[in-house]
Amino acid sequence: MWDDAFPSFLIGLREGLEAGLIVSILVATLVRAGARSRLPQVWTGVLAAVALAMSFGAVLTFTAASMSGTAQEAFGGTLSVIAVAFVTAMVFWMRRSARSLSGEIKEKVTGALAMGAGMLVVTSFLAVGREGLETALFLWTTARAAGESAGPMIGAGIGIVIAAGLCWGLYRRVLKINLTKFFTATGAVLIVIAAGVLGYGLRDLQEGGVLPGKTAYAVDLSQSIDPGAWYSTLVQGVFNLTPTMTWLQVVAYAGYLGVVMTLFVRGVRTAAVKPAKPAEPVKSAEPAAEGEPAEKLARSAEPVASAVPAAEGEPAESAVDGKPAEPGAPARRRPAWLIPAAVVAVPAVVAGAVVAFGGSKPADAQTVAVSEKECGKGFTAPKPGRQTFQMHNTGDKASEVYLIDPASNAVYGEIEGLAPGTTRDLVATVAGGSYAWRCVPTGGKAVTSASVRVSGGTAGKAVVPVSEADLAAPLASYKQYVNQGLTTLVAQTKQLSDDIAGGNLDAARTDWLTAHRTYASLGAAYGTFQDFDKKINGRTAGLPDGVTDKDFTGFHRVEYGLWHGQSAGDLAAPAARLAEDVTGLQKAFPTQDFDPADLPLRTHEILENTLQFELTGDADQGSGTTLATADANLTGTRELLGVLRPLLASRDAQLLPGVDADIDRVQKLLDSAHHDQSWTPVDKLDATSRARLNGATGQLLEDLAPVPDLLEIRKSA
Repeated sequence: MWDDAFPSFLIGLREGLEAGLIVSILVATLVRAGARSRLPQVWTGVLAAVALAMSFGAVLTFTAASMSGTAQEAFGGTLSVIAVAFVTAMVFWMRRSARSLSGEIKEKVTGALAMGAGMLVVTSFLAVGREGLETALFLWTTARAAGESAGPMIGAGIGIVIAAGLCWGLYRRVLKINLTKFFTATGAVLIVIAAGVLGYGLRDLQEGGVLPGKTAYAVDLSQSIDPGAWYSTLVQGVFNLTPTMTWLQVVAYAGYLGVVMTLFVRGVRTAAVKPAKPAEPVKSAEPAAEGEPAEKLARSAEPVASAVPAAEGEPAESAVDGKPAEPGAPARRRPAWLIPAAVVAVPAVVAGAVVAFGGSKPADAQTVAVSEKECGKGFTAPKPGRQTFQMHNTGDKASEVYLIDPASNAVYGEIEGLAPGTTRDLVATVAGGSYAWRCVPTGGKAVTSASVRVSGGTAGKAVVPVSEADLAAPLASYKQYVNQGLTTLVAQTKQLSDDIAGGNLDAARTDWLTAHRTYASLGAAYGTFQDFDKKINGRTAGLPDGVTDKDFTGFHRVEYGLWHGQSAGDLAAPAARLAEDVTGLQKAFPTQDFDPADLPLRTHEILENTLQFELTGDADQGSGTTLATADANLTGTRELLGVLRPLLASRDAQLLPGVDADIDRVQKLLDSAHHDQSWTPVDKLDATSRARLNGATGQLLEDLAPVPDLLEIRKSA
């Protein structure tokens, strides 16, 4: 969290100090001018600026939340680029203006005093509002990049509090700060941070399909750098640099940093060598920009109120709007709370309207019935955008319900296991096209509602349904692969048994690893092997006597004996039984029920088990070869994806390139643990290598997660 907090801390400190200096100068000028009664007008403007910034942040947050995933990427990327532009402009402006800030603000205050109360409110609002909007935009961008809001918000809050303390110290004449040096140093750091934000924003635009080159990687250090290590987290959180970056990101990062930092440093050097002009004596009423506020504030300012009407209720001017009152008429006064309340309420109301009309969740979401008799009752054509439907099961059976395109049966959203009498929200992005509801009660017939037509917007993204017929060809191909693997496995386990029976335990250890890897590569069928899997590859979990239990059989029983000094006589029976069970499986497999729906599920489950058992070493019974098993599991996953590839490519063209890249990363990490005929035991890996392997496997699992949903068999009418 703290690495994500630093960029926001810096922006909060810098923008807070900039805004705080402006407020301090406004307040000091009014106090020295004897116009304390105008201070509420300054605070009203400040309050309005804060309300505007917070409302702007709310609009960004809720508008993005109402978009589809792709649109969110494009929206976030665009705002990241805009934030970089604002931060860059702010850095250069403050570098130029730090020396003269005090004088410029004093001139504006003097003019505002002469023009009345309204202009003083506007002056303070405009002076602080710019910093507030820049801060809100930058905070939203950094929170999105961090993937969480706690760190950035805490960092910004701490920065703003410290900035407020510094400004109070300047105003009370207890601090001296060389503001030119401060803004120069923080400006240089912000340029580096902004370069990372630019790279992150461009990556978002690539993910959103706005810019090309999503898979054109210039840097891929995922095998040599652990993404979860503290130093990786720190670099990514502060500078938005990741182990994997595209060419566009790298070129933009290097180009921005090289050009902007060069111009910034050149400007700093130019300002440093300029001969200082003789300054005229000025009696200042506000903190000076060069670090001498304690002395400046102690001096009296030239009266500036002499050129303006008195502020203490003089009858010639209204105390509220500064306009001349009619002769003899009492001054009109409004309640003191009215204007502050209005400046807070107006931005909040406007932000609420923008969010409401921008497609956020409506308060009056449609309630749609789900049952065999009332499927879709209450459904009317929704407006385009992200919509929430309250699905209420009015029947007496649990039901699945899908929002579909009735022409193609493509699915836009779904709920599974909706119990009778219950209501759950279904959120879907609606665009131009036809929509209907399909209700599938448990044990009942699927029912499709009447369709409605939605106009406006582009076609929504839906998942094309998969039928058993679609999975028939992939299933046949995979069954053939398993049959061939079982034929090989029968020969390998027989050789293992023969070597043990002949007392050749060294050869048996090699045979064991070869055969076990063959079995592991058939992982997608393990749910089909029924009781054979427990006999062939069972572990000690749940066995009361552990490794000595009579029901501990198969590969791991033989492994335990081979690597724990048991004799050939002790292992002959377990090895022979293993060979018999494998032969039995080969004979039984053609008649076993292989559910087509299992294929998509196994793409994820094989490696889930790998992460749980092999990469933790939990499955190891002494051979230290769980990474070899993980390698075989990866081979099985690759084979399974091969038979499913045509179906996946037609439903999500962007999924497979990312998965293929993930598989290559995991494969390289496993290869690095393979040395000739030996494998590094997982518990002997150094902490960094083990973390990289776990992280790469976790990323692969995350990218494989959509596969079961994309290829789920859904019942049609």
